[in-house]
Amino acid sequence: MKKIIYILFPACFLLASCEDFLNRDPDAEVGSGDYFTDESSLLTYVNGFLNKYTPSSDDLGFGDGYSDIVATEKSFTFLTNASWTPDLQTGWAISNWTPIYNINYFLVHMREAKGLSEATYNHYEGTGRFWRAWQYFEKVKTFGAVPWYDEPIDPEDMAALYKPRDSREYVMERVLEDLDFACEHCYTSSDWINCARINRYIALAYKARVCLFEGTYRKYHQVDPSTGEAWVDKLASERFLRECVKACEELMTAGIYTLVNNPAQVKTQYRELFTQEAVNTAEVIWARQMSVGMTTFHDLTWRYTSGSYGQRWSLDQDFVKTYLNLDGSRHTATDEEFTTEIENRDYRLSQSIITPGYTKLIGGVSTPTAPDFTVTLTGYQIIKFNIDDKAYESAKVSYNSLPIMRYAEVLLNYAEAKAELGEFSDDIWNKTIKPLRERAGVDGKRPTSADTYLQEYYGLSDCDLLEIRRERAIELLLEGFRYDDLMRWHAGELLNKQWYGIYIPAMDTSYDLNGDGINDVCVVSDKAGNEQGVTYIILDNKYSLENGTTGRLLYTVGRNFEEKCYLRPIPKTALNINPDLGQNYYWR
Repeated sequence: MKKIIYILFPACFLLASCEDFLNRDPDAEVGSGDYFTDESSLLTYVNGFLNKYTPSSDDLGFGDGYSDIVATEKSFTFLTNASWTPDLQTGWAISNWTPIYNINYFLVHMREAKGLSEATYNHYEGTGRFWRAWQYFEKVKTFGAVPWYDEPIDPEDMAALYKPRDSREYVMERVLEDLDFACEHCYTSSDWINCARINRYIALAYKARVCLFEGTYRKYHQVDPSTGEAWVDKLASERFLRECVKACEELMTAGIYTLVNNPAQVKTQYRELFTQEAVNTAEVIWARQMSVGMTTFHDLTWRYTSGSYGQRWSLDQDFVKTYLNLDGSRHTATDEEFTTEIENRDYRLSQSIITPGYTKLIGGVSTPTAPDFTVTLTGYQIIKFNIDDKAYESAKVSYNSLPIMRYAEVLLNYAEAKAELGEFSDDIWNKTIKPLRERAGVDGKRPTSADTYLQEYYGLSDCDLLEIRRERAIELLLEGFRYDDLMRWHAGELLNKQWYGIYIPAMDTSYDLNGDGINDVCVVSDKAGNEQGVTYIILDNKYSLENGTTGRLLYTVGRNFEEKCYLRPIPKTALNINPDLGQNYYWR
């Protein structure tokens, strides 16, 4: 009993840490009016939500590190441990449920603040419901069915404390209701947009994200993985997709956001969205703001450039192949040397990885820099979020702000939802995929035939869907979408793939990777050489060459994705406390 109470009833004490105004007598009667007195107290409380629940740099910069398109030295233990069990699973502790309790406490008591207009009350309720939807969506992605609570739980309420999980379908309908309320009532005034505060446009963008996920999840998963049974609501997939379309259309019609696109800056403008301190509010709907003046920093540059602190983040060649040529044609060769392979490609490639011409400051001097195999596994070394200065590669001092939601995602969500509904057209292509490609210097014409490479990769035949998936992976690279995309497309088996690196024409031969006349890498069988500036890759149980002594560099990390992995198991500790929770079907 005591454990249950602590899991679901910690917030009366934990809330005090949100903001100073809540640091009052812990014995104050809940609902007495002591906490919420005016709009200022409501604003302070929801600012606490922002501080605690806004995605961190870990959430925003590492998402694709556990996917099929980015190679890393390590992976989720969940994916590499074939004997993973509910005993090893976490995520159901006090801290995991406290946010929902805190939000529900706010929603139940916020109207104790006196003298506010109904529009003001509704805005703050919309903000609270936005955060509740956020918290529940993350739980559903992880565990599927979970208990739904829309009020703080009384520790004497045994029925609520020991209730079974509500169905995924029920919970996601409640999530949609919360987001609909936020989309209708959250503010749109200039004081509430282009800043960290939750507003209607953030709510609309998030609703589109959630509805696309759930609509496609119901389409590609024939059964609910929580129960192993067919979905009860056969029309839910289409309904969620149409709600995605509705949210996107409202955002697109509002005219508040657009794609940043200056043809004179086609080689740099995409990456600048991720490397500048100032948030580009023309395209970025919501961001994690960093600031030198406020001494708020993150460590992404350090992680992406450290061979010890980081995971040697690298793109996989199978993914690099999906970047189109500038004329819009497909690039399929696998036996080109690196300097040839990346020529005349979609400019987002050279803004995402090190390619010839890349420079960074070393000791204050702009210096040509090649891919460094001490910090990259495949040769496709990531720079999308990096500050191009070696001084930022050894500490948590990166000052560049990190987008959470961009207008580009809205366009991609809209395109995919319309394609999944069978309603894609030239007009929609021209509003969505075409401008994204043209912003990257690529011919934006709509293909008339499916890419056979992508067909084989995804097991799909629809030309438009394949191109949308291509564009989504490239445009949103490393922004935390890819793993979730694979889960909703029922494409988790792609996580088991082999990593492919750059093409190596011959062993025991040094290669210049950036054309500066200095050799950078050499693959050998057993013993490193001593050529200055060269990193030697010794073939071992991790590294090999595709054809033995030549071919693409292969790097192996064993993953074990199975059908059951689309959801995590309910932790054994939680089941011990409340057996009525039940275990997910494939984990029983």
